[in-house]
Amino acid sequence: MTQSMTAYAQAAVTTELGELSCELRSVNHRFLDVAPRMPEDLRAHEGDIREAVAAKLARGRVDMFIRLKEAEAANLEPNLDAADNLQALLNDMRKQIPEMQAVRAIDVLKWPGILQARKADPKKMKAQLLDVINQALDGMVSARAQEGTKMAELIQQRLAAMSDVIKDVEIFLPDIVESYKTRLDEKLVEIKDKLDPSRLEQELVIFLQKTDVAEELDRLNVHIEEVAAVLAKPEPAGRRLDFLMQELNREANTLGSKSQDPRMTKASVDLKVLIEQMREQVQNIE
Repeated sequence: MTQSMTAYAQAAVTTELGELSCELRSVNHRFLDVAPRMPEDLRAHEGDIREAVAAKLARGRVDMFIRLKEAEAANLEPNLDAADNLQALLNDMRKQIPEMQAVRAIDVLKWPGILQARKADPKKMKAQLLDVINQALDGMVSARAQEGTKMAELIQQRLAAMSDVIKDVEIFLPDIVESYKTRLDEKLVEIKDKLDPSRLEQELVIFLQKTDVAEELDRLNVHIEEVAAVLAKPEPAGRRLDFLMQELNREANTLGSKSQDPRMTKASVDLKVLIEQMREQVQNIE
């Protein structure tokens, strides 16, 4: 299935620390280039993140934004060791100062170190992280596939238009040869006494060699069929399609260089325009 390299997706899950979200943006690139941005506490899982992306995407520049929106209350927990130490300190002070007032609970909570950031279980956090990333990746794969389907349809339309141009060339090509032969005959009437009859045959053979585009037309048809076949395959097709665009363009240029008639020149230009339109689409295909 043809997939685009340009897409956007996001996903989010709720964890014990708050909302964990993943935002993905991808554009075309020769290879797979993953650029993750995440809280430093999650940086240890970068290797697993890259493996998860590589398992579902083959090419493209992928910008990944991982965010953890911590819940204000849920991200704190008491430091029991610090509380025990504070309790022991207060007991010692009461022995020295019996009239000391009791410390309020709210004041204890304000004491440095009594409350600390809640720490999530590393294994559980890793599983939730990969879960949200895979959800976002699934969304991106779906978006890429939808865009890729549209791109494949546009390319198929251009292929059909190219086939029509080639058929037109095949129809008027014999007329070009006959027209040139007629012009030669007209000139011969004027100089028939000065020209060796064998020279006429040589000139006609040279012209036919220069204007023989049957091989180019055959290769164009073969490449068109190959492009259609590659688009139908399930694996990534971008690199193969890019190569085929070069081959199509080469044959269209050769067709133009052999042109001896305005119709042939126009056909060559029309083919190159269609190929360039396809090339623009191919640049974004995975």
